[in-house]
Amino acid sequence: MANAEHSGRPAEAFGATAVGTARARLRAARLGLWLVAAVLAVRQVAVVLNTPRGERLTDLETWVGPDGVLHVKGSLYDSTQFTGTPFGGLVLKPLTRAAEQALGWGWTFGTLLLVVALGLVVARALPQPVSRRTSLLAAPVAISLLMLSLPVRNTLWLGQTSIIPVLLVLLGCFVARDWRAAGALIGLAAALQPTVLLFAALLWFTGRRRVAAATGATFAGVTALAWAALPHDSYTYWVHHMAGVGLGGAADALGNQSLHGALLRLGLSGPLEIGLFLALGAAVAVVGVRRSVRYARDGQLLLAVALTGCAAIAVSPTTWQHQLLWVLLAVVGRVGKRASDRYVWPVAVILIMTLPAKMMLPNMAALYPLRDNAVLLAAIAAATVVPFLSRTSPYYRSPIPTEYAAPVPARVRQVPLLPFLKRVLTRPNLLLELLLIRVTYAAYQQVRLAATGGSNSAGRVRAEVHGQQVLDLERFLHIDIEHAVNHWIVGVGWLRDFFDFYYESFHFVVPLTVLAVLYWRRPVDYRWARSALGFATLLALVGFWLYPLAPPRLMPALGVIDTVHGVQDFSKPDYGTLTALTNQYAAMPSLHFGWSLWCGLVIAIVAPRWWMKVLGLLHPFFTVSAIVATGNHWVLDAAGGGVVVGAGFGLAYLLMGPRARSAKLPENRVPAPAEKEPTPSG
Repeated sequence: MANAEHSGRPAEAFGATAVGTARARLRAARLGLWLVAAVLAVRQVAVVLNTPRGERLTDLETWVGPDGVLHVKGSLYDSTQFTGTPFGGLVLKPLTRAAEQALGWGWTFGTLLLVVALGLVVARALPQPVSRRTSLLAAPVAISLLMLSLPVRNTLWLGQTSIIPVLLVLLGCFVARDWRAAGALIGLAAALQPTVLLFAALLWFTGRRRVAAATGATFAGVTALAWAALPHDSYTYWVHHMAGVGLGGAADALGNQSLHGALLRLGLSGPLEIGLFLALGAAVAVVGVRRSVRYARDGQLLLAVALTGCAAIAVSPTTWQHQLLWVLLAVVGRVGKRASDRYVWPVAVILIMTLPAKMMLPNMAALYPLRDNAVLLAAIAAATVVPFLSRTSPYYRSPIPTEYAAPVPARVRQVPLLPFLKRVLTRPNLLLELLLIRVTYAAYQQVRLAATGGSNSAGRVRAEVHGQQVLDLERFLHIDIEHAVNHWIVGVGWLRDFFDFYYESFHFVVPLTVLAVLYWRRPVDYRWARSALGFATLLALVGFWLYPLAPPRLMPALGVIDTVHGVQDFSKPDYGTLTALTNQYAAMPSLHFGWSLWCGLVIAIVAPRWWMKVLGLLHPFFTVSAIVATGNHWVLDAAGGGVVVGAGFGLAYLLMGPRARSAKLPENRVPAPAEKEPTPSG
């Protein structure tokens, strides 16, 4: 494109057309991303403003007292709900309650404008050089990610001010041209959030010492002003509560994502906890600032700012969820020499900052310390250990390229519809795969549970009506064998035990084993099979949502015996084992059979021996026998599972083309490293 624009020679027709097409696609993508950002902004505002007044902007309601101004009588910290600094309280004092509804609207839209401004500044601060595509798309992408992030959503919901310190720091580092203005902006941010003073060290060691001095002077000046205006509150905040410790809730609450909160949640207390917190906090601060200085000198000032903010999260006595925005900014760092590894860090950060922690990790007691401190651990990792690439690295701009298999011609000319989704020869990043599989399965569980309003009782009547419809259709087709097979199996003890065991044990084990073997031995087939499984599961979720269905074991009048879960007490609204964990009416289509059929087909296609193919096809046979014999599914549920699996393979073929013939890399093939580029100047 650059040659076509600046060569001074008329471009050939084909080249001009290609450039024009690329520009049109870029403009369309930019417009689409801005529309996404606008939709997300409207949605967030609508969620806040449609919530009853007593349930939204609760922190703002706490700050603004019943007499019209911010706790005119008494201390700011009488209720321990106000968590800001005395200077923050002094700034908020002019807010009146004379126009309470207008204040809520004004605060919400004002916060929205701050988020937009923050996204624009972040897009401007990206490390140079950036491509034209990145420069055009960065702003809407940044704003969209901010809108989706939990800190921004909590800020809008609670009526907090936590976006302001982040924006002030970025304005001081990237927009202000005068050192006095830059220092004043960052100093004001520190007066609102004291751990922002850590940025003074970053400024000092990167040669901006006048800005660092101005930061400290501004912080000291406005804090002294607040002390003079609110001496009692200043003493309460700085001395009695030691810079806010204990304000806004219990320090060991899950919302406090600081080292202090994590140590308290681990059961430590007293002098041991305080000493350990101070030691670990000092280590994180020193290592974080040293790394930030190095990346700032490397020309990655935005990454340096993000890492300093991550260190500030850890060393603060209390860091509530709406104060964690620094972690999201660390997404700009580049990690990994291979192109396939480059997505791991940004995807992990975005998922951690946009999804509840329980969706990231399974509900296992051994993982609670990781789940409860997920954002804190991400912040500490970013500040201290994540190996972000330097701009002088040959892999910074040119990672090791991805190896692709030769395309397989399709019988239909338009296939594949998405030709850029090529068949990759190398294995995908394992950490990224595990992360996406876990999040996808967590979303699958949430959709299953939400399909009937969150409980069995919410959709029981409708599900039983659908169950009767399925039974009537099976009787018409003369395939209503569930009751007969179930009662026959119950009379044969060893067969009942076998099918109960098969139903409970193989549903997850076999698909995960197939995926693991394909990942290790046949990476090209792994991607093809994984995509087909994902499409099939997505289509099944649509079925669960549109057609909640009671299985035979939950149809009281049918008389089917639940051999796996035991006798159900139909007099209770939420009868049925596992009711609290999943939707018992997500039966059509049957993914028990669907996933087993997927396993059988994949094994039959890729297995090198005939007996392996036969063994693979036996799995869906035993599964369909088990789900019918135990009363957990109708025969038509299995048929539905077969339909979605077939559709999953069909969608994989339609979107990405036929399965690649190359199943794995040659044994002695090693990708060549990227050629070293000249060291970027500046």
